[in-house]
Amino acid sequence: MRQCLTSPTGGYYTSPQDGHDQFGRKGDFITSPEVSQIFGELLGVWIVAEWMSQGRKDRGVELIEVGPGRGTLMADILRTIRNFKPLASSVDAVYMVEASPSLRDAQMRLLCGDAPAKEPEGGLRGVSKTLGVPVIWAEDIRFVPRDPEKSPFIIAHEFFDALPIHAFQSVHHPPQPGITTTSAATPPLRSQRTPQWRELVVTPTPPDATHSTLATPRSQQHNGSPPEFQLSLAKAATPHSQLLPETSQRYKALKRLPGATIEICPEGQSYAAEFAHRIGGEKGQPASGAALILDYGPASTVPLNSLRGIRAHKLVSPFSSPGLVDLSADVDFTALAEAALAASSGVEVHGPVEQSAFLQAMGIRERADQLLRGVPKGDSGKKDRLEGGWRRLVERGVGGMGKVYKAMAIVPLSDGKRRPVGFGGDVAV
Repeated sequence: MRQCLTSPTGGYYTSPQDGHDQFGRKGDFITSPEVSQIFGELLGVWIVAEWMSQGRKDRGVELIEVGPGRGTLMADILRTIRNFKPLASSVDAVYMVEASPSLRDAQMRLLCGDAPAKEPEGGLRGVSKTLGVPVIWAEDIRFVPRDPEKSPFIIAHEFFDALPIHAFQSVHHPPQPGITTTSAATPPLRSQRTPQWRELVVTPTPPDATHSTLATPRSQQHNGSPPEFQLSLAKAATPHSQLLPETSQRYKALKRLPGATIEICPEGQSYAAEFAHRIGGEKGQPASGAALILDYGPASTVPLNSLRGIRAHKLVSPFSSPGLVDLSADVDFTALAEAALAASSGVEVHGPVEQSAFLQAMGIRERADQLLRGVPKGDSGKKDRLEGGWRRLVERGVGGMGKVYKAMAIVPLSDGKRRPVGFGGDVAV
């Protein structure tokens, strides 16, 4: 996945595609910020509410977005925060964690306007045209300075689904042959079938492969030609299969089930741990800040067989046209929560909750009504776009985003004294 999505040569996000835009109706997929401006506005309101609940810090606030796409979401968040002057004046900097040079340029134009960009040794930077504070780009969150006196508010929208996964299947094989003894202290080993995890690895398809022999779903047979690659079960244990599935009791419980399949995203767990480290406080400093994760995946179960390809708003084989197809996989929210809690004793995790419930608790209907009242009479097109946009974000049926997408928050430990807004809590004033 990493090679196909972010390789410097031929990566889906990192290589020019003759003016092709991955985002929007003319691209391959559309995300919530493109569906409705209200989405970004409500995330901005969530940051305001968390900042208020944590004592209205008057300096040292950092806004960090990982995987910011074209910058639409951050632009809406900054525009919203600008209306809350005390918070706006406490923001020290905006950090954009982005690996794609072309997307960094698009984000720069949107967030900083025509002001000349600087690219010192620390990376690309500009000045926000909305708040007048530095906007700084980094290829990885590890390159964003970690200061225990700062309050980082981190947004991760449709970021974790694009991180590389490892897939494993439980198989039952006899133990490897070895030396046996017959002493009284060590009884002879019996040949018994013991469960093992075997990795599902990407391999080239045979030259004579067809959609039928590869069992390609009919919905993915768009271009006639079979995929160039396929998933194959490794013939022997790999370092990953011996390590990753043993890191959680959730995986171990499935090992005894023959044929059980799991997906693990170690990089996602690493990012969740990094969020917790930054929020949880260190060196005598109190916990401060928050992370809001919005993505798609099961609420509590381990993802399986979820790797997908998307092109021109259609599902395609993830093993076809490498570098030209967007790849994603379901997010294991429970694994992210476990990683965050293990990384810092100074945080707690709320959710995941369905996006529908989160946005409605944040007031999406009320904001939509407010915008609709401002639509000029006779402009039915704009009214329909506003109405259709916000409803799509919360609808739970086919075509809606309200059920499939989830929201999860990492916030400072409160020992049960409060819950964040959108997760059963109220705004502290």
